[in-house]
Amino acid sequence: MTSFDDPGRMILRNKLLGRWAAGQLGKTGRDADQYSEALARAAFHPDRGDVFSTIRKDFDAAGVTQTDEQILRVMTEFSIKAGEAMSGGPGDSVRGAGAMLARKLMLP
Repeated sequence: MTSFDDPGRMILRNKLLGRWAAGQLGKTGRDADQYSEALARAAFHPDRGDVFSTIRKDFDAAGVTQTDEQILRVMTEFSIKAGEAMSGGPGDSVRGAGAMLARKLMLP
């Protein structure tokens, strides 16, 4: 499993996960963007940092049928993708985009 010692990886994973979850919830456009960004920011808030519980609660409230195992599988897939995206060499555009996203989301 990917190590999340690098905040950029966690933010990218949560952003990807948020886009997926937003789609499952029927959110599109700005609503999907806001949901995804909120999950990405949650990585820095101890009281909101459990993205699995957030997604589980939101899915239950909206009647979205996904098992815990399905959600965890998607989380793992996005963890791997985030790790791969952030492991490129210097100048790698995806890594640069991830770093920019991390900086943007860490601002108040």
